[in-house]
Amino acid sequence: MPPAFTAANRDPPMSEPLHTLTGTCRHSEEIRKSRFLAVAAPVASAEQALAFLREVGDSAATHNCWAYRAGQDYRLNDDGEPGGTAGRPILQAIEGQGMDRVVVVVTRWYGGIKLGAGGLMRAYGGTAAECLRLAERVPIVAMTRLGVHCEFAELALLKARLKELETEIEDEQFGADGVDLHLRLPDDRVAEARLLIRDVSRGRSEARRLD
Repeated sequence: MPPAFTAANRDPPMSEPLHTLTGTCRHSEEIRKSRFLAVAAPVASAEQALAFLREVGDSAATHNCWAYRAGQDYRLNDDGEPGGTAGRPILQAIEGQGMDRVVVVVTRWYGGIKLGAGGLMRAYGGTAAECLRLAERVPIVAMTRLGVHCEFAELALLKARLKELETEIEDEQFGADGVDLHLRLPDDRVAEARLLIRDVSRGRSEARRLD
């Protein structure tokens, strides 16, 4: 695989929550006889992004250019196009659409007409941006993991009430004196969860952060 450019510690604008995709999406355009196909997908890591590239890249195509962003990790690749004309516009499309945890691969089948640097940037960036614009998306919610010990008699009520706070029970360990729970819930529900745990346990249990 050709070398890729890596950029780190680039914070996105914080005015709106970032989004990711609900699933894989595609968008195709023909530009001056060249066909451009953008395929985008949600990813949680660099490993997932590169695996997706290997899955959707067409070895018979002229170029498979790509970029992904997963938290603070950014990478991009021009795959033989002039430097800065493909991977960077794709990454800018991801950022411009307010996306995170997303990979976009734009495959080009050359049609015989050169586009020039500006034309390539518009083609790759525009195809990627339109793919993301048309895709179904969901906001990325910051999550927290908590641990709590509760008595057997309180377990059913506590689990029912925590479910109302969008809490997922990741692990449940039964012991001689009660149950240890590992919880995962949105950051903005943590204060409510702590209060709930204290109320249900009558002050005997306190939630602790696991992260």
